[in-house]
Amino acid sequence: MISNLNEIPKTMETSTKSSSRWRFAACAIGIFGFYFLFGIFQEKITRGKYGEGENQERFTYTMALVFVMCAVNYVYAVLVSALVLKEGEDTTKSHYYAASSFTYLVAMVTSNKALMWVNYPTQVVGKSCKPIPVMLLGVLIGRKKYPLLKYLFVMLIVIGVALFMYKDGKTTGKSEDVGLIGIGEILLLVSLTCDGLTGAVQERMKAEHSTKSGHMMKAMNKWSIFYLGIGLVCSGELWDFIAFVGRHPSVVWQLASVSITSALGQYFIFMCVSEFGPLPCSLITTTRKFFTVLASVIFFGNQLMERQWFGAILVFTGLVLDGLYGKTKPSKTTAD
Repeated sequence: MISNLNEIPKTMETSTKSSSRWRFAACAIGIFGFYFLFGIFQEKITRGKYGEGENQERFTYTMALVFVMCAVNYVYAVLVSALVLKEGEDTTKSHYYAASSFTYLVAMVTSNKALMWVNYPTQVVGKSCKPIPVMLLGVLIGRKKYPLLKYLFVMLIVIGVALFMYKDGKTTGKSEDVGLIGIGEILLLVSLTCDGLTGAVQERMKAEHSTKSGHMMKAMNKWSIFYLGIGLVCSGELWDFIAFVGRHPSVVWQLASVSITSALGQYFIFMCVSEFGPLPCSLITTTRKFFTVLASVIFFGNQLMERQWFGAILVFTGLVLDGLYGKTKPSKTTAD
């Protein structure tokens, strides 16, 4: 009898670990699948041309695009929280949501805006640096410590990204390019920094309040809508966006496709962040991008040089090695 009682905690622990693995796998599959579709739909909007003949024009309303996505994300979060999750009262401090929403929003807007100067594969592999600021700012703000191997694997990722984004000094004909780094690359760097700040704040939310995925998704998108609404009205982009939709109503279907896949993908992202932390989530979102690169090359004819392919291989080799050997759980020092 005593022997059987001793086996109960072990059985429960094994069951918990198995359940955790399945949830992590579900997060990974959801993020991979929905953001794969999201990337394709997004490039159709940002790099497509609307109209006929000499009247063709590009979709340049990045802020409005993100506003639409955040609005759909918020509605989805409200419905799921009320009908499915029922996670109870949210005790997370409002200023955490306000700060993380702002940095998350800036990261998203600058990432989308970068597509005006760089193609989607460049944006995707550039964003593969996301684990770096998430880890470094997690150490500085989230008070975490990581094993040496993880730093080494992250450096491998950095080298791969540098090889991919390096320009051979060929003139592009764009006045916006300065030296080896253009506006697109600068926007990607800003986006990465904000990704790191978002992850660091989310670490504190998770540690101090055990913030649930539905609460996080709903509150962050609500703050994002607030910020974007002010920006759209003050910049006048709202009226230009409405006029563009009036001239090209076909873009409505594309906006709906992007928004729905964004909402579904974001749901799995917040589930992963709330249960496993920002760094594992950033690694998932990074590894899926290799397949997005392949899809973009296949469907849109974006050509990559051999050096860029080599850089991409280094990036994802570093991610695989980190997944295999960088699993040591980071320790957390005592919060102030």
